[in-house]
Amino acid sequence: MKILFIGDVFGEPGRAAVRKKVSEWRRERGVDFVVANVENAAHGKGVTPKIIEELQEAGVNAFTAGNHLWDQKEIIPYLASSKVLVRPANYSAEAPGRGCLVFDVYSGVKVAVISVEGQRLMGNAVDSPFTAVERELAQVRGRADIVLVDCHAETTSEKRAMGWFLDGRVAAVVGTHTHVQTADEEILPKGTAYVSDIGMTGPYDSVIGLDKTAALTRFIRRMPAPFEVAKGDVRFCAVLLDIEESRGQARQIVRIQEKVTS
Repeated sequence: MKILFIGDVFGEPGRAAVRKKVSEWRRERGVDFVVANVENAAHGKGVTPKIIEELQEAGVNAFTAGNHLWDQKEIIPYLASSKVLVRPANYSAEAPGRGCLVFDVYSGVKVAVISVEGQRLMGNAVDSPFTAVERELAQVRGRADIVLVDCHAETTSEKRAMGWFLDGRVAAVVGTHTHVQTADEEILPKGTAYVSDIGMTGPYDSVIGLDKTAALTRFIRRMPAPFEVAKGDVRFCAVLLDIEESRGQARQIVRIQEKVTS
């Protein structure tokens, strides 16, 4: 099975890149299943049900999130019954939504998507992502042929540790959140595909998606500035996973970064 996992979709530029590129990758590379991290899809802060529908129409099957999930309040009631958007599994048990969803792809092959959020330098009081992912794996055992994990975390060390923790037990552990693509994609010794960060799908003439002037004002003058999504130099960042369905392990991981022209 070929799975396309898209890095943090940032604002309208990122959504436009998804609308353009997903159809190309499905058509030209025979992609079977598409996952996207959308915690920045709504003007850089959170996601809305309308945006989820928009990206579904573009060919995305499943969605993961992270620390900006609650920024758009209309997502809260949506999460309670959503069958496509996965929230971090290590949020409070009282939070709406689920930390794992199982998707029927084709011919009875099922893919489980798990989301966890890191604890290091994230600023959120979340439970251990390691304990949470263990719990979700126990619940999904026997219900899915392929398991994908989005580790939404700040530090490479925490994401790398998650990769080793899950090696051989899931098809892939992919990192999101930093918006900076890393060049460490590999198949770990027991068959799990890994990359520390997929990168950002959005505007690269920016500071991780934010307008440069606004970002510099915040860093240099320590003053508030409008949160404006940058424009120009839009790139599509993802990984293409080739998964052996019978074993639920990875054959290949290919890192993708493509400039998107209008």
